[in-house]
Amino acid sequence: MGYEINKDNAVTNEGNQYRLKALMKRAQAGEPLTIGFLGGSITQGSLASSPGLCYAARVFSWWQKTFPDAEFQYVNAGIGGTTSQFGVARIEDDLLSHQPDFVIVEFSVNDESNEHFLETYEGVVRRVYASEKQPAVLLVHNVYYDTGANAQLQHAKIGRHYSLPCVSMQSSIYPELLAGRIQNRDITEDDLHPNDKGHELVAEVICHFLKKVLEHADDSEEAVPMPGPLTENSYEHSVRYRNENSSPVLEGFIKDETPQEGITDVFKRGWYASEKGSRITFTVKGTGIAVQYKRTPSCNSPYVKITVDGNTQEIHTIDGNFPNGWGDELALYTVTEHTELKDHTVTLELTESGTNPFYLVSVIGANV
Repeated sequence: MGYEINKDNAVTNEGNQYRLKALMKRAQAGEPLTIGFLGGSITQGSLASSPGLCYAARVFSWWQKTFPDAEFQYVNAGIGGTTSQFGVARIEDDLLSHQPDFVIVEFSVNDESNEHFLETYEGVVRRVYASEKQPAVLLVHNVYYDTGANAQLQHAKIGRHYSLPCVSMQSSIYPELLAGRIQNRDITEDDLHPNDKGHELVAEVICHFLKKVLEHADDSEEAVPMPGPLTENSYEHSVRYRNENSSPVLEGFIKDETPQEGITDVFKRGWYASEKGSRITFTVKGTGIAVQYKRTPSCNSPYVKITVDGNTQEIHTIDGNFPNGWGDELALYTVTEHTELKDHTVTLELTESGTNPFYLVSVIGANV
């Protein structure tokens, strides 16, 4: 079944297209190019019946078909259930290490619509835009198809500030559902993740924009320098500490040395403990600290208190329980933000024992 979507409405910001036009000329010349995607579960391909049917793979296929003389590499750095706060901390390993020439950033249904995620999203955009290959960047805003909710209000501010093209499903596909011309279950099983038809529509909207740019690729356009930050920008230089690049003090915690199989195999290269009183202590430099850990619906995981710089007046409490959850969750808890730039001591201590171990995936330092 075909749908008549006003794809032109999807373009919420034309942006400066100098890099994208230059990239297309390189593709026409047959250069080897890398097409990258960074985002959450929709980018990873959740609910597509096969990896090749997700929107990212379909957009990659557009590049291959449109420029048959070029050699393309596909990098899908989508990880389900994750935000731009985690994205900026992992971006070097998962995406930029592949030196992408074109990057789609997609976090608008994972981030909340607030100033915290405005700042973390800006960190992602600045890291990509300033990276070695100076890639063309396209911001994509997916949407909850039952409510129309997303973080586009905040993310679009970054798109405009950096003069980046932005393409939105909120203003293209979602209005068709409101009008009754598309039924929710035709394109999504859970009102968030597209099925095969939904991924196809998302890809069509994105590729429609790319085709329009290609039609005007010979039009002159000047590059624009990257402006200064819009926010405090304390997340651009985030570092993720895992057991291969840090040596915390372990008192009852055990280092997990199980090999990791790909970037979506997320519960690896961390530490775990089950007994009350077990402690793990890090020294983290930065103005912000976050801890990343596993939450599981099987519950019976111990509670953990977090202290920073020995400050017992401000103790944070987390646990690994995810009652009525959809599966194991990669949780990220912000402990401090916009504090003094210095070395901070961070301690996690189990306040009780549990039949399920508490699993610490990583500690993230912001503005390192």
